[in-house]
Amino acid sequence: MNNMNMLPASPEIFLLIAASAILLIDMFLTDAKRHVTYMLSIVTLIICIGLSVADFSNPVTYTFSNMFVSDPMSNLLKIFSYVAVGMTLIYSRQYVTDRGMLGGTIGGEFYVLGLFALLGQMVMISGNNFLIIYLGLELMSLSLYALVALRRSHSVSTEAAMKYFVLGALASGFLLYGLSMLYGATGSLDLTEVAKATASGTVNKTVLVFGVVFVVAGLAFKLGVVPFHMWVPDVYQGAPTAVTLLLGGAPKLAAFAICIRLLVEGLFPLAIDWQQMITVLAVLSMAIGNIAAIVQTNLKRMLAYSTIAQMGFMLLGMLSGVVGTDVSSAGNAYSSAMFYSIAYVLTTLGTFGAIMLLARSGFEAENIDDFKGLNQRSPWFAFVMLVLMFSLTGIPPTIGFYAKLAVLQAVLSTGQVWLAVLAVMLSLIGAFYYLRVIKVMYFDEPLDTNQIVASKDVRVTLSLNGMAVLALGLLPGPLMTICATAIVKTLAA
Repeated sequence: MNNMNMLPASPEIFLLIAASAILLIDMFLTDAKRHVTYMLSIVTLIICIGLSVADFSNPVTYTFSNMFVSDPMSNLLKIFSYVAVGMTLIYSRQYVTDRGMLGGTIGGEFYVLGLFALLGQMVMISGNNFLIIYLGLELMSLSLYALVALRRSHSVSTEAAMKYFVLGALASGFLLYGLSMLYGATGSLDLTEVAKATASGTVNKTVLVFGVVFVVAGLAFKLGVVPFHMWVPDVYQGAPTAVTLLLGGAPKLAAFAICIRLLVEGLFPLAIDWQQMITVLAVLSMAIGNIAAIVQTNLKRMLAYSTIAQMGFMLLGMLSGVVGTDVSSAGNAYSSAMFYSIAYVLTTLGTFGAIMLLARSGFEAENIDDFKGLNQRSPWFAFVMLVLMFSLTGIPPTIGFYAKLAVLQAVLSTGQVWLAVLAVMLSLIGAFYYLRVIKVMYFDEPLDTNQIVASKDVRVTLSLNGMAVLALGLLPGPLMTICATAIVKTLAA
């Protein structure tokens, strides 16, 4: 019974019970008392943080017949996922209320579906078995499909949900077909056994490579990288901004986690094969994402193309782990990619938080022109937005600069100078559209002179978000060390 130890899965078990309880409680609440659902959701996330922090220093533990693993990487990513979802709920509270997403026939489903999406992400992060990873992926995806369509009377949101659902089902099919081929070749769903079978050299290489191609295609869709990026701009723009943040925040950490689980832990002996595919995905994503973002006037759509480029940059770390037969740089490469993912999510949270800060009932504030003259309306929040744009650009002293530097160092350590130079050149192109937002805030006259109305918790959270991006840029060492330690301990297990 030692292999059925439930303690490593205590955050997941607690979140499942809590989310189910919140759903039941919400059924008996009137619209005027919907804040109870919000408070219960926040308390649930705080308790989950405590459970994962308590488990962080424990040794790597496998349970449920080795289908579930609790290790430093999973605990760290879960902690940041809780923070991301919690901040999203805080930023979104007034936004979803103003748009009727919490009342009438809808109720508090926004909060409950957000928690179930988080549960799916947690299962993805800790999955050590093809089937478990896929179940977590589908739990997250189904929750997000419903969230995108939550504004039933809003035709743009409904259209975005249909596009997301159809393309998501296609990508899930790719991933599932690839996993089935890997199972057929290795005879196991367990990642540890798959790695042993792949390393043995007795498995049919052709079947394995075909399986890897489909797996990489499925993962590329979840990351939103070229050429599997078609859904990202339309869904980011069409979904309510609160849902867009649920899509663009914590799921990126879960997508990074299953890249590590499937490609590194399960298919590391085939690294040379999948690294070549990721190289193509990374270059195309940085190029198309940055170039397409230049012409966008809708800020959410611009940030969608920015996401494509940013995920392409993150993949540079993933493709730098193995050079020929040398695996000495693997820990540094994968930890830099992990650090980049965390830095991107923290910055994205603040950016969409600022969009929701300026939004009000009947006004979305999602065009770049809506930020005109923000410095005259609120110098502090204009400065916070400036810090966030600097971070996405990669300008010191923000966390985005150090994240890009860490990834470029990992690439240069493999001798791929051309790739590092290309990444820097494409990032310079991307600087144009980020700096344009800053120009609009500081040098243009405001179109809207209305006072910015926001609750104290939103103002405090957004301010702390901006300061965290700045502080982690000034002192990136501790977080980078934690990421490196987590990756090394996880891969050594």
